[in-house]
Amino acid sequence: MRLDLPSFLRKRSLPKELLESGEAKIMHISDTPDNIYPFILNLIEKSRPDYIIHTGDLVDNIKLERRPELKERYAKKVRELLDILENSGAEVYIVPGNEDSEEVLKKLVRKSRIVEPGKIIRINNLKLALAHDPIQLNPPKDVDFILHGHSFRTLPRGLNGLLNVNFILLGSKKVIKVRYPDGTNFERGYKLMRGL
Repeated sequence: MRLDLPSFLRKRSLPKELLESGEAKIMHISDTPDNIYPFILNLIEKSRPDYIIHTGDLVDNIKLERRPELKERYAKKVRELLDILENSGAEVYIVPGNEDSEEVLKKLVRKSRIVEPGKIIRINNLKLALAHDPIQLNPPKDVDFILHGHSFRTLPRGLNGLLNVNFILLGSKKVIKVRYPDGTNFERGYKLMRGL
């Protein structure tokens, strides 16, 4: 799949360690409006993650919870994102968010695993707690990372996929954060974010 990448997305350089590390890696994203799908595709192609975890709101600019009449448009855009994620060669985990339709997701996923919010999963030597909204979590103390999105609050030991694209290098457990493109919060429906 090839999507034309707008120039403002091409200018962002990625950390050298992310591109040159021989370690297996997890890519964590959340709350993705459809206009950043080309950015996500480009990031996947450059970083080649072994695992991708999306912690909900796959089409965050379609507020399905409040606008259920947009379900058909939502399904079309979810298919577009799933094509990117599932054709990446990575193992994909999806935690449904409040703006997602589990019914649509279950119909459209081919290779991805749908994970119930609050679940603990293991990937290699890491124990991960996954949720969309941080309040869905009550993780045990031995969890290595807590992955979530939904709000601008980040839990202790947490990685918030709304704030950054988070990469976890599996061998070293090092976290590398990549900023979303400028304007992403506006596309999510946040008109003004001061201090971010």
